[in-house]
Amino acid sequence: MATRNIGIQGLRSAAAAGLGMAAGALVAIAAQKQAMDTLHERLDQLEQHARTQQRSNLARQQRQHWELLSKAIDDTELAEVLDIFERPVTPERRRQYLFANALYTNLLCYYRIGNMGRDEFFKHVRGIFQNPIVREYWYATQRQRASLTGTEEAELGRLVDDLLLQLEEADTDEWWVVGEPPTDP
Repeated sequence: MATRNIGIQGLRSAAAAGLGMAAGALVAIAAQKQAMDTLHERLDQLEQHARTQQRSNLARQQRQHWELLSKAIDDTELAEVLDIFERPVTPERRRQYLFANALYTNLLCYYRIGNMGRDEFFKHVRGIFQNPIVREYWYATQRQRASLTGTEEAELGRLVDDLLLQLEEADTDEWWVVGEPPTDP
C-alpha cells in the first residue's frame, strides 16, 4: 500500500509539473502574441509615415518643377534649355508647350499623391487635350516619353495616347463621352 501511495504521489507530482509547464507555455505564448501585435502596429505606423513622406516629397518636387517652368516661361533664354521638342518651335509656342507640360505634370502629381484616382485623371486629361496646342505638345514630346518604359508615368502616357487615338477616330463632337475611364487598380 505504501508503494501504491508513492506511485500516486509521483503521478500527482508529474501532473502538477505538467500543468505548471503548460501554464508557463501559455503565458509565454500570450506574451509573444502581444509583442507581435505591438510590432505589427509599429510596422503599420512606419508604413503610413513612409506613404505620407512620399506624398510630401512628390508635392515638393511638383512645386520645384513649377518654379523651374515658370522661370523658363518668363525668360526665353532659359526656355531654350527646355527645348526638347521633335521640331523647331517659335518662342511663343515653346512657352505654350511648357505651360502644357505644367498642366499635364500637375495632373500626374495629383494622381501620384492620391488626390485623384485613375478614372478622374482620365477625365481631366480628356478635357485638357481638347486644346490643339496641348495635343501638339504631346506629339512633340513623344520621344521623351518613349524612354520611360516600365514606369507608372509610361503607363499613364499610353493611356493618354489611347485616348487621343479614340478622340481622333470618334464620330461625335461630344468629346466628354469618348473613351472609357479606366478603373483604379
